[in-house]
Amino acid sequence: MVNPEIVDYVESTVIPLYKTFDRAHGEEHVRTVIRDSLELADFCHADANMAYVVAAYHDAGMPEGRETHHLTSARLLLADANLRKWFTEEQLQVMKEAVEDHRASSKNPPRTVYGRIVADADRDLTNLTPLKRTVQFGLKHYPELGREEQYERFCQHLQEKYAEGGYLQLWIAGSGKEKQLKELREVIADPTSRREAFNFFYEKEI
Repeated sequence: MVNPEIVDYVESTVIPLYKTFDRAHGEEHVRTVIRDSLELADFCHADANMAYVVAAYHDAGMPEGRETHHLTSARLLLADANLRKWFTEEQLQVMKEAVEDHRASSKNPPRTVYGRIVADADRDLTNLTPLKRTVQFGLKHYPELGREEQYERFCQHLQEKYAEGGYLQLWIAGSGKEKQLKELREVIADPTSRREAFNFFYEKEI
């Protein structure tokens, strides 16, 4: 159970930031990461308050640039003086490191359980969500690309990140995410299923 005071604060000051982000990193996404983080925190017997705030802040720095957003987001969390009403400096340092460690492309494993929680929670693998987010990101950031060029970019990104041998890793064994990733990889590996998924999400987003 998350402290209601923390929830009220995050809902009024942090979540609104996401309303201006692209659809792949917007409010729907952060709420999904919060939900999954709390489930994983319960699974791992971790502090729900810490996991909640880490999840809420994990993409807050996105406007400063996607490549360094994890570092910017971590700085924003640590600089928030209001969080010191509920957390010690030691806890805030752990939370900062967790935000820094959440990126799928990171070459190093998360340093703490909170980093593992938010990293896995950020991998929303249900209902082909990664495919939808890949389409959304492509349309937002590469609007000059035509449909077939968007599809080529879509396939390349999925192969690099989510397919067998891709850089995405899961860190919490037994949570159910492995099964979701396996099912996603089956869609990615099948040309017909992959094309049908792209067409479905592309038509919804344009």
